[in-house]
Amino acid sequence: MLPELSHEEILRYSRHLLIPEVGLEGQRKLKAASVLMIGTGGLGSPAALYLAAAGVGRIGLVDFDVVDSSNLQRQVIHGVSSIGKLKVESARSRMLDLNPDIQVDVYNEPFTSSNAYQIAAPYDLILDGTDNFPTRYLTNDLCVLTGKPNVFGSIFRFDGQVSVFDAKRGPCYRCIFPEPPPPGLVPSCAEGGVLGILPGTIGTLQATEAIKLLLDIGDPLIGRLLLYNALDMTFEFVKLRKNPNCKVCGPNPEVTELIDYEAFCGVPMHDHDMGSVGGGWDISATELAARLKEGNHLRLLDVREPHELQISHIPGATLIPLGQLAARLSELDSAEEMVILCKSGTRSVRALELLVSAGFRKVKNLQGGVNAWAQEVDPSQPVY
Repeated sequence: MLPELSHEEILRYSRHLLIPEVGLEGQRKLKAASVLMIGTGGLGSPAALYLAAAGVGRIGLVDFDVVDSSNLQRQVIHGVSSIGKLKVESARSRMLDLNPDIQVDVYNEPFTSSNAYQIAAPYDLILDGTDNFPTRYLTNDLCVLTGKPNVFGSIFRFDGQVSVFDAKRGPCYRCIFPEPPPPGLVPSCAEGGVLGILPGTIGTLQATEAIKLLLDIGDPLIGRLLLYNALDMTFEFVKLRKNPNCKVCGPNPEVTELIDYEAFCGVPMHDHDMGSVGGGWDISATELAARLKEGNHLRLLDVREPHELQISHIPGATLIPLGQLAARLSELDSAEEMVILCKSGTRSVRALELLVSAGFRKVKNLQGGVNAWAQEVDPSQPVY
């Protein structure tokens, strides 16, 4: 039995009720439906707002982060008043303000192999708003093993992708990407940036696909990958086929339970900057400042992109972007003491690993990068 709509709900959703493909019965379906959203960031923000406004009766939010001022350029469900608050609570408050007739469940915890089944159990489909490969593969495998549709989205700079992975009717994510990329090959949005409007476009498309699936209307993006470029304003479609040898949805699957996805992908299940490599390879901003003041000869190697120098810099640093470092090792002297730096530590850790593998031993990673330098040593420099 589908739930009834109150007079107030009929008025609220009247524009839906006038559409033959939705109508009264469709709106009752939405009220009975449930969606689990992994992530309440760039993609999750517009998707959560529109699913709440559409009247999806139960929405679950999984995130393990707090609102930061750098989020507000694109994560429009949050505001200045939410800075420092849990993202799931900030999002829940905004969604219930938009539509108090829905139920919003919050899970302020990492989404892992140990809790994924339990969290996902009550929901009809999963909307993937993640920003890292381990959680992306976890979400895919969970959806295949539980028979739930997976509404996928990804963003980077000006480019976005959307698809629906439903192993019952088409390919899954692993059919297209059987193995994750090597660690460090694909930069994150925290390193490479993202146009603030882009996740609004992609997240709204994900919400559209979710509504179509819940109502069983239209032609969902099953077996198709939508490619969007904001600079060219182009939408292209790539046909996707089920891989008969897929390790999770094929006829003879190797993956029959959730695995260790951090080990599988070789990276952590989050997209935050690492900032530290440990093992005695780090140097703090204050320690570096003290050594420079003492007159120690240190080569400062900045592995950011050239345009980032316009934002902040440490005087005297040599710029060799991370992508060029392997080809320019001959410009560096392995006998010199060297400190590698980037924005906040992620790229410098990768650069250090590259240099160590090439035989460099007198190298250190500036823990926290130029952002730490700005916070601890030189407040005239901005944090970004």
